[in-house]
Amino acid sequence: MLSHAAKILARSRFAIAFTGAGISAESGVPTFRGFNGLWKRYRPEELATPEAFQMNPNLVWEFYRWRMKKILEAKPNPAHYSLAELERLGIIKAVITQNVDDLHREAGTRNLVELHGNIFRVKCTSCDYRENLKEGGRVNEFVESRELPKCPRCGSPLRPDVVWFGETLPKDALEKAFNLAERADVVLVIGTSGVVYPAAYIPYIVKEHGGRVIEVNVERSGITPIADVFLRGKAGEILPKILELVRELR
Repeated sequence: MLSHAAKILARSRFAIAFTGAGISAESGVPTFRGFNGLWKRYRPEELATPEAFQMNPNLVWEFYRWRMKKILEAKPNPAHYSLAELERLGIIKAVITQNVDDLHREAGTRNLVELHGNIFRVKCTSCDYRENLKEGGRVNEFVESRELPKCPRCGSPLRPDVVWFGETLPKDALEKAFNLAERADVVLVIGTSGVVYPAAYIPYIVKEHGGRVIEVNVERSGITPIADVFLRGKAGEILPKILELVRELR
């Protein structure tokens, strides 16, 4: 099955990757429901909504600073690096991710579509101000602060630039993802449950346009029924093997 997947990728004209929380869980990034300690008293869904932020922005920021700190302790794993290398080789044309952890970019992926935003970006709740904390070198200072962050332009509260429950996905990112899916003849689906829409439409769009679906996952998902190849296991173990086989075939 590995060799079959590698042949499909090596012979592809326009392959893309679609990733979910599973790929980053291998790096130690807690899944949304995997936290403990203080947060056992709260449901994540109650800390990731516009209503929660309006009611208690300090609590929401405490939660997100905790998440940022945990993500900063994580590093890209072999799956992230394998995708970046497949892109460098010209096989993977783009990575579409549901993750907000920035690990694909850290691993070297250049053409990245972040459907759910990025936890290291902030945006104003009133004006169009946005800031990338990593680019500004302010991440550590920001994480350690206990103050409610304010917009330097208008003084309104800043919020994480991520998609919360009840919010729509960024129009530009979703359109780009769907356009890529329509062009793709192969989609490599990694570590997603395949049940969060509209993101989960992406493999279906590829399939509907005659493309093939390769899934890498530790268990069956909502995508498995349409997968041409299903590889059960950890992405950090499987993707380096696929990369090696693709190199041999080129």
